[in-house]
Amino acid sequence: MDDLTKKLKVRLIEVLNMSDITPDDIDENAQLVGGDLGIDSIDVLEMVVMVEKDYGVVINNKDIGEKVFSTLGALADYIRENSPKLSS
Repeated sequence: MDDLTKKLKVRLIEVLNMSDITPDDIDENAQLVGGDLGIDSIDVLEMVVMVEKDYGVVINNKDIGEKVFSTLGALADYIRENSPKLSS
């Protein structure tokens, strides 16, 4: 698991106030929205704001959002490809 994925797990727990979840509980390949974590559409809005604030990546299209938030791995890949804040 790479550093970005680890950071995203921690940030999701913080942003979504999932106090009963640890980073190890989040499978980067499992369904993110509507999956075992109980993430819903309101949570997605909070994640969109977090991604824009933390990584400078704007997700303003529903179709892109559905793809990006399908799994944590998909989210990490999208941030890697689109963030001006990440140094390669």
